[in-house]
Amino acid sequence: MATDSVLFMTRRLSSAAVVLITRLGYRVGLHFYRVAWLMKLVSAWFKIPFWQRVLGGFALGALAGWLLGPAADTWFAPLGTLYVTLIKMIAVPLVFFAVINAVSSLHGQKSVAALGGRTFMWFVITAALAVAVGLAVGVVMQPGVGVTTLQVDANYVPKDIPSPIKVLLDVVPSNPFQALTGIGTTKNAAGETVLAAGKGSILPVIFFAALLGFAMVKLGEKVAGARKLAGEASEIMIQVTRFVLEITPIGTFGLIASLVGAYGFSKLLPLANFVGALYVACALHIVVVYSLLLASHGLNPLKFFRGAAAAMQVAFVSSSSFASMPASLRAITHNLGVDKSYASFAVPLGASIKMDGCGAIYPALCAVFISQYTGHPLSADQYLIVLIASVLGSFGTAGVPGTAVVMATVVLSAAGLPLETIGYLYAIDRVLDMMRTMTNVTGQMVVPVLVAKETGLLDRRVYESPPSNLGLEEGNDPA
Repeated sequence: MATDSVLFMTRRLSSAAVVLITRLGYRVGLHFYRVAWLMKLVSAWFKIPFWQRVLGGFALGALAGWLLGPAADTWFAPLGTLYVTLIKMIAVPLVFFAVINAVSSLHGQKSVAALGGRTFMWFVITAALAVAVGLAVGVVMQPGVGVTTLQVDANYVPKDIPSPIKVLLDVVPSNPFQALTGIGTTKNAAGETVLAAGKGSILPVIFFAALLGFAMVKLGEKVAGARKLAGEASEIMIQVTRFVLEITPIGTFGLIASLVGAYGFSKLLPLANFVGALYVACALHIVVVYSLLLASHGLNPLKFFRGAAAAMQVAFVSSSSFASMPASLRAITHNLGVDKSYASFAVPLGASIKMDGCGAIYPALCAVFISQYTGHPLSADQYLIVLIASVLGSFGTAGVPGTAVVMATVVLSAAGLPLETIGYLYAIDRVLDMMRTMTNVTGQMVVPVLVAKETGLLDRRVYESPPSNLGLEEGNDPA
């Protein structure tokens, strides 16, 4: 009897063990199946061209914002905020190590002064052309005609315009570590001195990094290890950039959903003509002016836009030249064949002072808009003042936060026009800033390509080749 009981228990335990093992095996198999399915899904995702993923994020974000309304801003704005924060996180160390590496490897390279002078010359030429486009579109489309009873936005606060001397002096950092971290001091409501983030300029970082690079050139082989370390650090940051850029479609979804949900149509309808005029002017400058400049240098414009598309998309959704800088730097070296050493100098500089959208087209269009709104046509002298003030002012306010508002203030003041237009347009500034920034960033890529072509620093093989993904895969980076 006891033997039968033991045998029965043994059989029960064996059956339970079989059931347990079967269930465990099923769950393990199901887990591996899910992992394999997820890996296939990820692989399929990365096979989709980068620009198509970003465009998909844009379309889905717009749809979500339209369907959910203001709730989309609450739910999806953190995705956009996280994305912009991540790309801002990598921008300073990327520029810092890239500039050190570029300047420290100048043995046998072309003169930095000559390259810098040529780059700055093209900055001026393209800015002047942008002002002309802005004025012409304003005259033809007349965005200020028929607009009545505009109200100054309640959130608008007039900008303090720094003097040109102060802007130049601020390029030299009193504390390079403060410049690198973006941390400064300010006065709070109680009058106490507290830490404040986001001082807003990359120029002190470029200055200090270039100084370190020149010191390495001067010391030669004594600091060969430091030069190698700077190069390796630059490569590490390029890889980190690839990682971060992969979440661009998700960030795009969050930013666009938040924007569409928060704005709707109520804020846009009264100033729809101005929004349309700005978008038309920027599109004409990008498609016509930049294309003609590229074609005059024997470069196919379509191949440029194909290679620059991903960085242009990042600029449009992030509305930040600074945040777009990693994508711009990678696009012109990885897809367009610009020499890495020159690109590491030209792109950060352009992100600080090359503002065709914010500093040229927008102030010019504001001047025409306010003259039409008030019924006082601009004189020939005022047109000339707008042109000169826009070109020079965009360089004089380099690195100042809120460049577009500051520039419009500078230009309208120089032309003797009332400043209320800035308050009128402030409510829709985020919508305007998307197109302005894409124009800025496109110009920041066009000029290095033109200069590289003129100086033999452009790899035509890479320029003519189809662009590869800007994300995790390294691809065939130009040497």
